[in-house]
Amino acid sequence: MVDILVILCNYPALLTAGILRLEELQDSPIKNYPADVRQEHRVFLELVDSYPGLLDRLTNGKDEDIIHVGELMGKGVSGARGDNTKTLKSAVLKWLSDRGFNHEVTGVLLCPAGLDWSNVETKQNLKSGETAVRGDQWLMFLYAGYVYDPEDPWTGLLRSEILIFGFKHVFTSPSSVDREPKATRSGNTYLHGMKSVTKASLAYIAMQVQFSLSSLSVFSCTDTVMDSKNFYHSILDLLEDPDESQEVVDLMTLWTCCIFPNSSSLHALSKIREKCAILQERSATGTT
Repeated sequence: MVDILVILCNYPALLTAGILRLEELQDSPIKNYPADVRQEHRVFLELVDSYPGLLDRLTNGKDEDIIHVGELMGKGVSGARGDNTKTLKSAVLKWLSDRGFNHEVTGVLLCPAGLDWSNVETKQNLKSGETAVRGDQWLMFLYAGYVYDPEDPWTGLLRSEILIFGFKHVFTSPSSVDREPKATRSGNTYLHGMKSVTKASLAYIAMQVQFSLSSLSVFSCTDTVMDSKNFYHSILDLLEDPDESQEVVDLMTLWTCCIFPNSSSLHALSKIREKCAILQERSATGTT
């Protein structure tokens, strides 16, 4: 499955920049580029590798071909994201309470970590919008048990039950959230050969759950209420930060155990390769 990071990208721009960069890389290695450019190029390579013959068509075709292919990809991804958003929105409300939608519950979960939802003034300021929530602020629904430890912000981060439900709903099947699965069709993970939870897929689900908890009726990457795009990227930046590698490895292993208990990525050889990849990344970025 292509990295979920491409869900939020401009496809024509991604393909155009990727083709141009391939020529530049003949004289300058990718490690000399800024982190955001390296990340973008990794996504570009994963994208073209997933479509046999696409790279040849793009490199030998006209500029109009690149734009056309990019627009077609964008339409397809927008449709998939729309399906995820529509079904997850109603599902989240069902998971939250047997009594249906409860504003107090969603308010607690959307409250930024470090703020006290039970404080009347805090609650009113969040409701009125006087207290704006930035995309780089962690929200309570991200934490296991919806409890935040100010002494150790990593404790329980991205381990909440609602995130697990959301991931299963989108990538496995909606019925896999139930104790007794009722799905009769293969889920997205099987259909696309997904064998482990990726950092981008985890950030994507967090963004989708954030929207599902909100009062917004239409999803937009550029909304100023939930600041969804920055929320997504702030989580992804944390997960790709070399300085946080040990916590991230533990987190991703936990997720893969939960979603793919029989995954080969949990085997010893895979863990050794993963550790080597982290050491190489640190070496390339000059961190220790």
